[in-house]
Parts: sequence; C-alpha cells; structure tokens
Amino acid sequence: MEKVIFQDLGRVPYQEAWSYQTRIHEDLKARKMENRRRQAEGVQAEVQPHHLLFCEHPPVYTLGKSGSMDHLLLNEKGLENGGFEFFKINRGGDITYHGPGQIVGYPIFDLDCFFTDVHRYVRGLEEAVIRTIADYGLEGLRIKEYTGVWLEASNGRPQRKICAIGVHLSRWVTLHGFAFNVNTRLADFGNIIPCGISAQEKAVTSLAMELGQSVNIEEVKNRLKGHFAQIFEFVYAN
Repeated sequence: MEKVIFQDLGRVPYQEAWSYQTRIHEDLKARKMENRRRQAEGVQAEVQPHHLLFCEHPPVYTLGKSGSMDHLLLNEKGLENGGFEFFKINRGGDITYHGPGQIVGYPIFDLDCFFTDVHRYVRGLEEAVIRTIADYGLEGLRIKEYTGVWLEASNGRPQRKICAIGVHLSRWVTLHGFAFNVNTRLADFGNIIPCGISAQEKAVTSLAMELGQSVNIEEVKNRLKGHFAQIFEFVYAN
C-alpha cells in the first residue's frame, strides 16, 4: 500500500504554495526517473513518497491554461482595490477563486503507483468531497459537462458548485487539485465567471451556506483526509 505525506500549510500566499508544490512535484518526477534507471540496472528502487497538501489562500483568482481573460470581471485597479491577487497557471480549467474558509487541496501523487487514468483520478477527487459533504447530510453530484462537485437544484435554487477541480499531470505525477468551499466568502465569486460557466441556472455555494451556519473547518479537513485514504487506498506516513 502506498504511503502519503500529509501537510496542512495553513493560510499561505498562492505563489508560495505554488512554488512549494512545484518543488515537490519536480522532486517526485526526478525520483521516479532515478528508480527506473535503478531498476534497469538491477538495483533496488528507493521509496517514492507521495504528498497531500491542504491550505487556505488569501483572496486570489487563478486562470487555467484553457481559460479566458474575459471571465475576470475586474481590471488591475479593481483587483488592487479589492485586495485580490491574480495568477495565470498551468492547470486545466478556467478561472476560479481561492480565499479564507476554503480547503485547497494539492495531491502530488505518482499515478504509476495507483492507476494511470486521468478521468478516474479526477473522479476520485470528486468522490472524496462527495463523501465528505455526505457526512453533513448533503448529496453531491457530478455534471457530465463539468468537473467538480455540485448540489442539485432545489427550493427555487439552481444547481450549485461546492468544489472546483483543476489538475495538471507530467509523467503521470499530479499537480494542482481542488478548492472546496467550506466557510468561503461567496461574494468574491461575483468578480469572475466561475470556471467560465455563465449559465443562469448554475451558481456557487459553500458548506456553511447549505447548512445555514459556520462549520468547523478542522473537522472537515479530518473527514476529507480519511475519505482520500479510503478512495485512493493509501496510508498516511508518520
């Protein structure tokens, strides 16, 4: 069974977290190549650690490589006045928001050690969040046309996204991940067309919004960690 090193980085600027996960990603790829060389020479391979990072970010908008700048509704002055940062990054997907009260997760896994199937990997990320919100009495669903975790339309409210997903893979090693709205300030999504989805029948929500009260985010993290280990069948390294 694979072992995963877990770290909760707390609240950290986006650039700092991006640089940190990139260093881990590059190191994991280098170890992978070294292990292949060792195996070819009949030498025992080294243990390859996988990582799962949780964090929160100060308010920031990130635009994926397939996204459109038209989906950012603020100009440079508007970003500055609102206290927002903005980054173009190398994940898939369009534009999204990260901010306090949101669990941002960065799994850095070598999928050669799990399964080499990108769609199954994304479904696994979704499933971890679906199981977590089920612990709070909510039924998450997937929408065929979009990634992420959604709640069904109900009581005059449209379908609502509670978790966005955008990933990048290199040599089957994963980068970036998911953004799960727990106690997130949803008004900040109003400055973008979230994930490029402008349809009136779609909206953004949070666990706190659905439950009508603030949620203990540490409890949510612990539940989410447990579901990750079950779904991807790993254990956490000490």
